Amino acid sequence: MAVFLQRRQQVEAETTKSSKLRVVSTNSILDDMVKNVGGDQVKHYSIVQRGTDPHEYEPKPADISATAEADVIFYNGLNLETGGNGWFKKLIKSSRKSFDKDVFAASKGVKTKYLTTNVNEPDPHAWLDLANGIKYVQTISQTLQQKDPKHAATYQKNATQYIAKLTKLHAEAQTKFEKIPSAQRLLVTSEGAFKYFSAAYHVRAAYIWEVNTEAQGTPAQMKTALKKIRASEVKSLFVESSVSPKSMRKLAQETHLPIASTIFTDSLAAEGKPGDTYYSMMKWNLDHIYQGLTRS
Repeated sequence: MAVFLQRRQQVEAETTKSSKLRVVSTNSILDDMVKNVGGDQVKHYSIVQRGTDPHEYEPKPADISATAEADVIFYNGLNLETGGNGWFKKLIKSSRKSFDKDVFAASKGVKTKYLTTNVNEPDPHAWLDLANGIKYVQTISQTLQQKDPKHAATYQKNATQYIAKLTKLHAEAQTKFEKIPSAQRLLVTSEGAFKYFSAAYHVRAAYIWEVNTEAQGTPAQMKTALKKIRASEVKSLFVESSVSPKSMRKLAQETHLPIASTIFTDSLAAEGKPGDTYYSMMKWNLDHIYQGLTRS
């Protein structure tokens, strides 16, 4: 009898687990948002793992399998996954999924910014403005509620609590950054990923190259970055966790400015490390950029 009951409990547990909504996201940032909204009601999976650049990616067998079995697939859009070698479109086609039926852009409703080197190409890094991150969360919540109406109230409750937390951080940062002297408010990074961030938090953005898929650290790029730095009173430089620090170190030598911190753009930190959630990633960026720009 005891063996029978144990087996029954095991079957029930497996059934409950398999009945969860299966949600695949293209990167760790979206995956964390899904985790915050979906909670225990979803089984979530990130295609591009932490620390990996999502601009160019080659899906692995596990990614293909998870995508084929997914109930919902979230991607950033804004030409992040669909640019370059078009790996995401190929993955969706091979998985026999359909856009707007199984596959949804989390960036829906975001006011798009474009590259300066190609005014027709969207800048995909919208999540670096927390107001946009909130729009992502709203889209994820609405989609999960439509796909799984049985747990709609749970998804809405989780999203409301999560959005309140993000909204507070966003408002505090806007107020804080405005107090920095204008000449010091230049954010210098390797990739030009901070257009949305700079508009939201009252800083100007400078960079060596615009997107990670282009040439990096060329003489012309370095010259342009140096010109912007020397026309400002900026006190620090920053390097992203997803790129080689080589070019930024060279820029630091040329300008005699310190690299104040490593910051996050395309990926969360490894689990258990600072910046391993979307909230903590943005808080890390905001805190360390503020400290770097105001150092004495």
